[in-house]
Amino acid sequence: MLLCLLTYFCYFNRPMPYEIADYLIQCCCFYLCSGLTVKGSSVGWNQTHHCKLLEWLAPDQSQLCRRNLELMHSIVQAAKLTKNTCQNTFNDMRWNCSSVEKAPRFTPDLAKGTRESAFVFSLAAALVSHSIARACSSGELPSCSCAPAPAEQAGPDFIWGGCGDNLRYGLQMGSAFSDAPMRNSRSGSQAFRLMHLHNNAVGRQALIDAQETKCKCHGVSGSCSVKTCWKGLHDINHIAMDLKSKYLSATKVIHRHVGTRKQLVPRELNVRPVRESELVYLVSSPDYCTHNEKHGSLGTQDRQCNKTSNDSGSCNLMCCGRGYNAYTERIVERCQCKYHWCCYVTCKRCERTVERYICK
Repeated sequence: MLLCLLTYFCYFNRPMPYEIADYLIQCCCFYLCSGLTVKGSSVGWNQTHHCKLLEWLAPDQSQLCRRNLELMHSIVQAAKLTKNTCQNTFNDMRWNCSSVEKAPRFTPDLAKGTRESAFVFSLAAALVSHSIARACSSGELPSCSCAPAPAEQAGPDFIWGGCGDNLRYGLQMGSAFSDAPMRNSRSGSQAFRLMHLHNNAVGRQALIDAQETKCKCHGVSGSCSVKTCWKGLHDINHIAMDLKSKYLSATKVIHRHVGTRKQLVPRELNVRPVRESELVYLVSSPDYCTHNEKHGSLGTQDRQCNKTSNDSGSCNLMCCGRGYNAYTERIVERCQCKYHWCCYVTCKRCERTVERYICK
């Protein structure tokens, strides 16, 4: 975190090189990866001076931190979830989100306007609001509580009740924090800021679309004479997979004049206008087959692949036609478990041999 040397440019009114501007955007967004600790020590987030420890926060983010200190635990939780969820979602792809480990020193796959950065920013924006909304309904935040009852009419077999996730508050505070760096003219070119603002909004829309009706039955002896329902949010894996599908169909855009102002429009002029529900990117990505630091590609050598699959994790696609090596691995696991009254379980230890495949 101390490696984020952007305060010099932000606060001393010096010209900001293009590369540093991109770095500032990444640092401000990736509180999600580096905000868990400060100088190696855990932060309790119970005093306003803790906000000053995060030198890379944009001014508006610092102000929100001081005024809403109780939110920082939810934001830090969203940080950890974003990193883990991204890596789990892309573990079968050539680009597997491993570069988020280097935050805030990002390789070009995330430091430029690629479709990979589009996914990560949108996921981060969604999970910040998700974390805050869930914290409201669980009673962790004094500034909010359960969501109000939905405006739609209840069905004939249920009533609105329970404690729904407070999505409205989550969106309000989450967008204030996530979008703050991109509203600063010093945070890179207008095209990059518009791209990230658009993708942040796409992430939050995916969160809105992830609402579902959850219900609980009440009655004598397990009957369902009364059913109480509320609006809750899907788990984060559902949201991540939705955004992954948007990543795969993302639209490449350019920044040009439309009428009297400049906007992001599809690079291919015969393509329909950009929709509010789709991710956009400015820079094409490499194929991530070989190691290339200039392009932020770690390559797929020594990555595990699936010999029998035809999807992105298959050995043919993952190894980029280079072939693969096979090896066997002996696995010891519990098996033939039995429950004994009362109350313990006994298991045997079983061994099996599995064949693994890694890319050359």
